[in-house]
Amino acid sequence: MKTHPRLVVIGNGMAGMRTVEELLKLAPDMYRITVFGAEPHGNYNRILLSPVLAGEKTVDDIMLNTREWYDANGITLHAGDPVVRIDRKKRVVHAASGLAVPYDRLLIATGSKPFIVPVPGHQLPGVIGFRDISDVDTMLEAARAGGKAVVIGGGLLGLEAANGLLRQGMEVAVVHVMGSLMNQQLDPPAAELLRASLEQRGLRILLNRQTVAIEGEDRVRTVRFEDGETVDADLVVMAAGVRPNVELAKAAGLHCERAIVVDDTLQTYDPRVYAVGECVQHRRATFGLVAPIWDQARVAAAHLAGSGHRRYVQQATATKLKVTGVDLYSAGDIVGGEGSEDLVLRDRRGGIYKRLVVAGNRLTGAVLYGDVADGPWYFDLIQQRTDISSIRDQLLFGRAA
Repeated sequence: MKTHPRLVVIGNGMAGMRTVEELLKLAPDMYRITVFGAEPHGNYNRILLSPVLAGEKTVDDIMLNTREWYDANGITLHAGDPVVRIDRKKRVVHAASGLAVPYDRLLIATGSKPFIVPVPGHQLPGVIGFRDISDVDTMLEAARAGGKAVVIGGGLLGLEAANGLLRQGMEVAVVHVMGSLMNQQLDPPAAELLRASLEQRGLRILLNRQTVAIEGEDRVRTVRFEDGETVDADLVVMAAGVRPNVELAKAAGLHCERAIVVDDTLQTYDPRVYAVGECVQHRRATFGLVAPIWDQARVAAAHLAGSGHRRYVQQATATKLKVTGVDLYSAGDIVGGEGSEDLVLRDRRGGIYKRLVVAGNRLTGAVLYGDVADGPWYFDLIQQRTDISSIRDQLLFGRAA
């Protein structure tokens, strides 16, 4: 009788489960699959935590794989029981509960964790990250009591958290160390339009602020900046970026730099161990957006299924802001470089701003504010490296022109 090889997946999030779904399409009966997850649920869409916080969706709405799905696919799920040790010599994983499960192939998808700014007071009750369902529950509970929230980080995640808390009735201040919001995705003129729009809605935006301490006796009360200024806070949300979750892999002796180093097949330095998602480093890059992670899932699944002809290739990425009512789109290289030119359209009255970065007759980047309908078209031109010399004069006016 043929016994099926055992695949153990560490991490029950979007990257790990997408890989399993792709694997089931290619080779549904190839492995006996066991999944370990730190959170006590099935797999949910982490990208949609912001609408849950804002009250537009419920937790049930964002579930991707319910417990029934695992059963139906013959997958053993240990939810709420994280793996604490990998024994690569014996090929066994050990979970927090004491459970030990052997593997023939291992897939590590441990994701990332919020970067908690290491200032005095960062461990006070009321200081949290914005990463999972329990964080959202904590925020909703704080919002029910009313009061003041401070969000540290003026990037995509921070602005989504701030918007959600504002919608739930809190007074919200966003603190950002840089001089403009979303500085990774937006150039200063677009960031300025965004700031004005968010302030109009009632958010307080504090730029160029270096947080030096979080203060309070039994829980957080104030946030202090370098210049001595303070703001009151009943809740502090850290949204100042994430760090790949690599402790487990490091302790197992897998080669890690900023994250777990993988090759073009998503294999680690141990040929039995693959890794995908926010915990991996591929050709010096780490990942935080969903599109590259879906690509990784497809490639890793193909190799796990034994039809290994695929290679993972990094692509340009696009960002769309999910703060209700604000339309933003950013794609490709928005900084530009030697020999690049900017095409700019500004309609202050209409609240529209577009900047296209062109280099050598190719579109390399786009920032759109207010009118984002052509975002996917521009992104397509960037990805396909289309020669735009014949349409350059009309490019700013969109596809219709």
